[in-house]
Amino acid sequence: MRLPGDILLLSCYELGRQPLGIAWPAAYLEQAGFQPALLDLAVETFAPKKAGRAKLVGISVPMHTALRLGVQAAKRVREENPSGHICFFGLYAGLNAAYLLSTVADSVIGGETEEALVSLASVLESGEPSPARGVSRKGHIQAPVLQKLNLPLPQRASLPGLEKYAQLEINGERLLAGAVEASRGCKHLCLHCPIPPVYGGKFFIVPKETVLGDIRNLVKAGARHITFADPDFLNGPGHALAIVRALHREFPVLTFDFTAKIEHILKHRMLFPELARSGCLFVISAVESLSNRVLFKLRKGHTRQDVFRALDIAWVAGIALRPSLVSFTPWTTLEDYLDMLECIQREDLVEHVDPVHLSIRLLVPPGSSLLKDSDIMSFTWGLDQPNFYYRWSHPDPRMDILHGAVSRRVEEAVTLGEDQQATFAAIRSLTMRALGRLEKSASPKVSAGGKKPPRLTEGWFCCAEPTREQFAPMAKENAHGI
Repeated sequence: MRLPGDILLLSCYELGRQPLGIAWPAAYLEQAGFQPALLDLAVETFAPKKAGRAKLVGISVPMHTALRLGVQAAKRVREENPSGHICFFGLYAGLNAAYLLSTVADSVIGGETEEALVSLASVLESGEPSPARGVSRKGHIQAPVLQKLNLPLPQRASLPGLEKYAQLEINGERLLAGAVEASRGCKHLCLHCPIPPVYGGKFFIVPKETVLGDIRNLVKAGARHITFADPDFLNGPGHALAIVRALHREFPVLTFDFTAKIEHILKHRMLFPELARSGCLFVISAVESLSNRVLFKLRKGHTRQDVFRALDIAWVAGIALRPSLVSFTPWTTLEDYLDMLECIQREDLVEHVDPVHLSIRLLVPPGSSLLKDSDIMSFTWGLDQPNFYYRWSHPDPRMDILHGAVSRRVEEAVTLGEDQQATFAAIRSLTMRALGRLEKSASPKVSAGGKKPPRLTEGWFCCAEPTREQFAPMAKENAHGI
């Protein structure tokens, strides 16, 4: 007999959002008659009794930080439940399948995981010896599942409320925010991105009515802002625009943000005035670097000048552009890093760049396209499998020293809630010191009216190393032990 809690789905980190990584699998499992329990260790403490009674524990690992935390969670699960089946699923699970299966996992699922997870649950229930389709076991690695799924509404009822997650900060207020996905995968092949090794340039749209239904549920839960959490919302511009128009008709005061490549901002510049009128506050774009050399090495598909063109397109439309950055790569020089800081200051972007982006170091996970299509191997000194990346050294030792100093400063600033201008100034001083130069006085632009641009309150990023605070839920137990 199927009992509530026979299946436990764990999430560890999804960028300060309610985790769709377990909400959608939960919906699939419920359609199949299972009654999964959900636990989000980003905002909840580890629950030993839930872990101890589950026959199947699924751990969602859509990004590097989640994987690092997920392995620690799996060890805690195994302590409480030696006979339970532990399955890792999501983007980073498939990239690290062999190692996970040799250490903490009984099975691994990559790609579009929901149907395979239901198949696994059914196989475990029936006691069949053969592995479920799309499910890797030790000695039997399967390719990622790459087929469009008929996605139902995600099951959010068992998740913590929106007040536990990142909120929209605007005009001195904090408003509840929710995140949805209108597509999965990506049609682009940037070398440093973990999506291409799994999806190979494929992307799948989520039906418009499913997306709108999910937004309705979030609005009922109090959301006044929506994040489109797609890897790139403009991979399918017609689909995206249809959703935005329907959203604005139904909820004319609801605001939103999305992620898009610089080249998509340039290509679809004519859409931006309508996106702004429909409620778009800001767009996140993987700028990564302002060095054309680095951009070429990463096969980003844009140039330094393209970034400034995209900034102008967004600014004219009335939309803020928030760059994400990979500030430290083997090809980035100290002069490049200082130039990036000076551009951020000159373009009045200090409040648009979360400080963690100034500390991001190029992540080279197992399976990365960088390993075969770049010269990254000439900088590496081996795979650090327990931490899930290839270690590399910069040819200029000053850059590695600067990275360590900036990383420590950023983690301290985020922990203390320091003002971004102060953090930026400290990082600039560290950079000038690394260059052996005296600090120059600088006068950054002041935003109109002194107002800070709209932003979400999550201060960390997917490919940054986890903080001590993020590991804390695995060290603490729920007060009731449930």
